Amino acid sequence: MKTIFQGKKITGILGVLPQSEIFFEDEVHNYTFPEKQTLRLKKVMGYEKHRIVKNTTASSDLCIFGLNHMLKNGLINKRDIGGIVVVTTTPDHFMPHVSNIIHGECNLNNDVICMDISQGCVGFLYGLIQAFMLLDHIRDKKIIIFNVDTLSKKVSTRDRNSYPLIGDAAGVTVVENDSTIKDIYFNLYNDGSRRETLIIPAGGSRLACSQETAEIKDVDNDGNLRSLDNLKMDGSEVFTFVQTEVPPLIEETLEFAGKNKEHIDWYLFHQPNKFMLKKLAEKLSVPYEKVPMNIVEKFGNSSGASIPINIVHNLGQRVVENQYSCCLSGFGSGLAWGAMIIELGGMNFCEMLISDC
Repeated sequence: MKTIFQGKKITGILGVLPQSEIFFEDEVHNYTFPEKQTLRLKKVMGYEKHRIVKNTTASSDLCIFGLNHMLKNGLINKRDIGGIVVVTTTPDHFMPHVSNIIHGECNLNNDVICMDISQGCVGFLYGLIQAFMLLDHIRDKKIIIFNVDTLSKKVSTRDRNSYPLIGDAAGVTVVENDSTIKDIYFNLYNDGSRRETLIIPAGGSRLACSQETAEIKDVDNDGNLRSLDNLKMDGSEVFTFVQTEVPPLIEETLEFAGKNKEHIDWYLFHQPNKFMLKKLAEKLSVPYEKVPMNIVEKFGNSSGASIPINIVHNLGQRVVENQYSCCLSGFGSGLAWGAMIIELGGMNFCEMLISDC
């Protein structure tokens, strides 16, 4: 799918992180592998520390903390909010939707549209395209996108394949209409035949959670211990997928936008790990310094929130004071992969918060 959005602007991004910060070295004893072997991953994959929510913290809590901060500090006014779009794979409940929880807790107006989208690694792009379409009908209002995942609750702490890279976070993004903005070019692909590359087998209507699904065992016979309630990731397949599908996606999207690689100031990608991003930059022949790849080592991979966390951490005040030509790209669960060429800059705010919940 290729399309162009006109007159749409991101006017603010807030990153929300949980308080708890856990270092990689403190968790090496969790795994069945020799400690020395596990520690080699720190440099190669970019594992240093990650942010993990408390057991009592739900996905909505990070979103509510962020929106309340925005309301309290005048970053947005309630009367200007026309809709909220929540993109998550870890809702508080099957019902009600996270968007309705946020709506009720923040006492928003009854005419505010509330919408949840179940999407992971490409979630920021999905949230943007949905918000852009809503803006065609809510012309004088703003849409807030909440990308949030608390996947640490669904990953086995004894799975070295997945747990060291997982981080919890929320990205809160404000979008609105602006007729002076350059066109936004979007490109998206999906391949459901490879859906089981990233899967949580139990917990839905296909296989309900039970004592049996909660049993921890070596389900893939390679030393990573997890249950059917936990995330299962085929790391080698994910790597091959990213290196095979993403470079042509970026090339195609640039051509669609009429731009060369040199025209792009920043390549702001989803953050699986440093090793994968280095290889991706090399395959694209893009300088490392244009591809921030430090989010996993600082905070962990927060799924759909990783791109807004990337923007806030690596650009921050710069996208308030300046304008940049950017290529955003997400890739992962689905399998799905997408890219967007967009001007980022002149924002009202771009900052990071540490949640107290």
